[in-house]
Amino acid sequence: MPQLIAARNAVGLTFFLNGLVFASWVSRIPEVRSRFELSNGQLGLLLLSIAVGSLVALPTTGAAINAVGTVRVVRFGAVTATVGLAMAAVGLGEILVVTTVGLFLYGIGIGVWDVAMNVEGAEVERGLGRTIMPRFHAGFSGGTVLGALLGVLLVELAVPAVVHLLAVITVAVVVVWLTSPSFLPVVPAHAEERTSAARAWLEPRTLLIGVMVMALATTEGSANDWLAIALVDGHDTSHAVGVAGFAVFVTAMTLGRLAGSGLIDRFGRVVMLWGTMAAAGIGVLLIVFGTHPVVVVIGVVLWGAGASLGFPVGMSAAADDPVRAAARVSVVSTIGYAAFLAGPPLLGFVGDEVGTLKALLVVAVLLIPAALVVPAAREGQVGEAPVRATPGA
Repeated sequence: MPQLIAARNAVGLTFFLNGLVFASWVSRIPEVRSRFELSNGQLGLLLLSIAVGSLVALPTTGAAINAVGTVRVVRFGAVTATVGLAMAAVGLGEILVVTTVGLFLYGIGIGVWDVAMNVEGAEVERGLGRTIMPRFHAGFSGGTVLGALLGVLLVELAVPAVVHLLAVITVAVVVVWLTSPSFLPVVPAHAEERTSAARAWLEPRTLLIGVMVMALATTEGSANDWLAIALVDGHDTSHAVGVAGFAVFVTAMTLGRLAGSGLIDRFGRVVMLWGTMAAAGIGVLLIVFGTHPVVVVIGVVLWGAGASLGFPVGMSAAADDPVRAAARVSVVSTIGYAAFLAGPPLLGFVGDEVGTLKALLVVAVLLIPAALVVPAAREGQVGEAPVRATPGA
């Protein structure tokens, strides 16, 4: 039991530091635009290098975990993210290509780090015999809140970005390096399963979970990018009120993740996912069509709580079979990251046609097909057995 508690604490800290590093970088994005004198479109292309790096690394991370274990993989992810963000900070305002390459490496590192910590989180959850993955993701949310607040403070104090980012990532990589040996060993895959990790992309249950996570990742990611702007444009609020609305969303999502673990154990994944999806859909409708500030705030809270469980429950469901957990989590994570990549531009294009506020209705629409595939995440399923080659094939 002490080993299990140590692993739980190490995984929780890893999630928290991942969020802290991510938000620290995000807090410097306005400075990146101004120092390189970029348009919004050019800034979007620069930031795309992070997503491209993650999408390049994610599909192979499961195989890497099967080959060398989560400790080495999470260390590789943390070090690569550190080197990349250091390059991005050093090049900031001076050499655009250095910052771009640095962000690409950061994307690789943060993606690898993400898969490894989710696989290990599933191992801890299995060892404890109760749902805990949403609390790990709440730790990530807590890290983003602290990172954002720290970033605001250091920007106000005129601390250079290179000093800020180097300090944060140095602390993060050292702590991850020192605590990761407490991770539980991942159940090893058989040799045939290690060599056929790509077949996880052909498993119907894994892909259905991926579809669900894709919609729910879009639900969460759309709020990150558009909620504050939608409140400003659609309800004629000040910029500060728009940001405050996003803060309410993040708080509701964090609380939903903290409470969700116990509720999932009591009511099951399917019931909780349907309930949170309904809350998110109703929340979006209240934000779009609400005419009173109280109604809109209630909508923001419902959307935040409704977006809280999709991604962590999807990771748990993908990892139900410990032998093939790494490959399946890698697949579902890749699909989820693709949604984070494609979702914001989609809402942007729709917003150009119907307005930013009404564009949020896309989120509510995506929840309908996602709700239909929720039963794929039901507890106790381990997915399909790997396809075995016939002699001579």
